[in-house]
Amino acid sequence: MKVRCSREPLLAALQSASAVVPARSPKPVLTNVKLEATSDSAVLSATDLEVGIRTEIEGVETLAPGAALLPSARLSAIVRESAPGTVFELSADGTATLVKAPRSEFRLPGEDPLEFPSVATFPDEPCFELSTPLVRELVKRTVFATDNESSRFALGGVLLELSTRAVTAVGTDGRRLAKMEGPAAGFNGSPSDAQPIVPARAMQLVERCLAAADAPVHVAVRPAEILVRTGATTISARLVEGRFPRWRDVFPERPEAVRVSLVTGPLLAAVRQAAIVTSEQSKGVDFVFEPGRLVLSGRSAESGESRIELPIDHAGEAVKIKLDPRFMSDFLRVLDGGVTVSVELTDPQSACVCRTDDGYGYVIMPLAAD
Repeated sequence: MKVRCSREPLLAALQSASAVVPARSPKPVLTNVKLEATSDSAVLSATDLEVGIRTEIEGVETLAPGAALLPSARLSAIVRESAPGTVFELSADGTATLVKAPRSEFRLPGEDPLEFPSVATFPDEPCFELSTPLVRELVKRTVFATDNESSRFALGGVLLELSTRAVTAVGTDGRRLAKMEGPAAGFNGSPSDAQPIVPARAMQLVERCLAAADAPVHVAVRPAEILVRTGATTISARLVEGRFPRWRDVFPERPEAVRVSLVTGPLLAAVRQAAIVTSEQSKGVDFVFEPGRLVLSGRSAESGESRIELPIDHAGEAVKIKLDPRFMSDFLRVLDGGVTVSVELTDPQSACVCRTDDGYGYVIMPLAAD
């Protein structure tokens, strides 16, 4: 194998692959990336046996087709530390790989490419099509609510409910739940509805690799695997096993609830201020919705007390609830500061439900009152 390529597209491909390559592994071959070159393309792939990635490197000149395994960390360092615009020549003879630039040369140990696990390519079958901006919001607004350390394994992933009309993404750790909805369509036919639970890290990798805003994202679901294609990159991941909570039960119809509209930016600032005096032993903040104002107060024996007032458009009865400020801040941080949020409350023991106009919903379970 022998190819010639410039620094920038090679570095971009290596940075995407590095999110998958394990730092240590019982299988040392997995610390490599595989470069496969044909007469018309060059593809870099990586896997840790749970998540895999294949990305085509732009502008590669193939001088001799073939495949090579390259040590990911060392090659990334070589390319990263080179000057912008550097053109590299990579050649492999089965025993070593030579990396040449105009004023540098590296000889890296080589391994047999046949020992590297295969990384799935995107199938030529009916799949789902989503817009790139929607996928970015689906990930950003749900992944933070998952729990990779939970003994309930399914909580470590994001549930995707896919049809040819709509997609709903849901993440929860049992104490709060985030869900985002948006339109979807079929591509290359009409795929069957699917409800995969996708590992949170695979969702984050998808967001990291998203192509231009006008490029579609294609999603194919298999019995134990999901494949996502965005631009020149395909990501594959083994699905999370287990049963996902009945999340729709968390969004009950509550016609008697008090609903207050709040602007994200000022509310986030107030929550952060109120949380300054909280501690692990006393982490809650009281949210008191009174006519014309929201009063937030926190306290702890070691740090003192806080009281923050925020003007609001509310003329009904006063409602009080104690919430974990971290959970509220996590929700507000993924929204633009000017977005209006509808906060729905009934009593101090029932969930606080937050919604936006673009299909985003968030539920926080209250803390016990002092």
